[in-house]
Amino acid sequence: MARSTVLMVGTRKGLWVGRSDEAREDWTFTGPHFAMEEVYSCLVDTRDGRVRLLAGASSSWLGPQVWRSDDLGATWEQTPGGAVRFPDDVDASVERIWQLVAGAEPGVVWAGTEPGAVFRSTDGGEAFALERALWDHPHRPEWGEGFGGQAFHTVLPHPTDPASVTVAISTGGVYQTSDGGASWQPRNVGIRAEFLPEGEQFPELGQCVHKVTRHPARPERLYLQNHGGVYRSDDHAATWTSIADGLPSDFGFPVVVHPHEPDTIYVFPLGEGRFPPDGRARVWRSRDAGESWEELGGGPDGLPDGLWVAVVRDAMCTDEHPSAGVYVGARNGTVWCSPDGGDTWRCAVADLPDVMVVRAAAIDG
Repeated sequence: MARSTVLMVGTRKGLWVGRSDEAREDWTFTGPHFAMEEVYSCLVDTRDGRVRLLAGASSSWLGPQVWRSDDLGATWEQTPGGAVRFPDDVDASVERIWQLVAGAEPGVVWAGTEPGAVFRSTDGGEAFALERALWDHPHRPEWGEGFGGQAFHTVLPHPTDPASVTVAISTGGVYQTSDGGASWQPRNVGIRAEFLPEGEQFPELGQCVHKVTRHPARPERLYLQNHGGVYRSDDHAATWTSIADGLPSDFGFPVVVHPHEPDTIYVFPLGEGRFPPDGRARVWRSRDAGESWEELGGGPDGLPDGLWVAVVRDAMCTDEHPSAGVYVGARNGTVWCSPDGGDTWRCAVADLPDVMVVRAAAIDG
C-alpha cells in the first residue's frame, strides 16, 4: 500500500494540517482550524490501526482544550469539560497545553501544561488525570519560569517500561519516575545553569532545560538542549555530558532524534538575538551521538539566509518514512521539509502565523 504524509502545524493563531505523498514535494493544507487560538502542542497518534490527530489549543475566552480528529482534520471533537483540568482541590488553572505525547501503553496519552504539571489519559486523549505526586513535589515552589512561562514541555514515556517517564520543565530541570508516578527524582547532574553565579552553576534543580529526546531503540541514551548547552546521557539521565563542541552556538530550543538511527540527532542553534548566527538558517546534524557535527541547509536546495526569527522547542520534528523527513517551522510562519534526512530542503508552507509546533507522520493511503 502506498504511504502518504500528514503534517500538523500549530501556530499562535490556529492549526494547519498538511498532506503530501511519500516524496513530500507538493503539499496541500487545510486551515486555520481553531482560528485565533494558540496551538502549542500536536500529536499524530498512529497506534491501534487508526490515525488520530490531537491538538492542544488555548482560547483567550474559553481557556485550553484538547481537540481530536479521526478523519485527518475534516471534523473535530472536543473533550467534555476541557480535558485537561486541575482537580477541584487544586488552586490553579491550566493556561496552555505545551505537550501531547503517546504513551507506551495502548490508549495512553500524556500532556504537559503551564503552570508546570503533567496529566495522563488512558482513553486516547478524551479525559486526563493529574500526576499528583509530581504536582505535590517538594521542589515545585522552587521551579521558576522561562521567558515563555513555566511549563512541562517534555514528556518522554519509556518505550518498554510503562512505569518509567522522564519529564522536563523550564525552569526546573529534568525529573524522572521509575514507579509509575508514585515518586519523582531530579536528574540534572552535569547540566550547567549558566545564569547562576560561579560555583553555583550545577545545582540539583533549577536548570533551564529547553528540550529532551531519545530513540526508542536505545532508551537509556537521551539528548538535551539547554538554555546554554547541548548534552547527552548514556545512563538514563543519571548524568549528563556536554556534546556542544563543534556547534556555532550552544543556545537553541529543539533537539530531535532520527527515527531510524539512534545516534543521529538534529539541533537548530541560535545566537544572542535568538535568531540563527548571522541570520543564516541552518540545521546541524550529528551522526555519532554528538561527537561531531555537520551544517545542513546551505546552497540552492537549502534553508534561507537572512532569517531573523527563532525556531522554538517543538517546531522541529521527523517522520517515519524509510527516507526520513525532517521539518523545521520558524516564527515567520514558514515550514521547511527535508525528505532525505536533512540533505536537501524545500518550503512546505509559508506566510502562516508564528509557528509553535510541527508534528509529522507517515500514514497508509
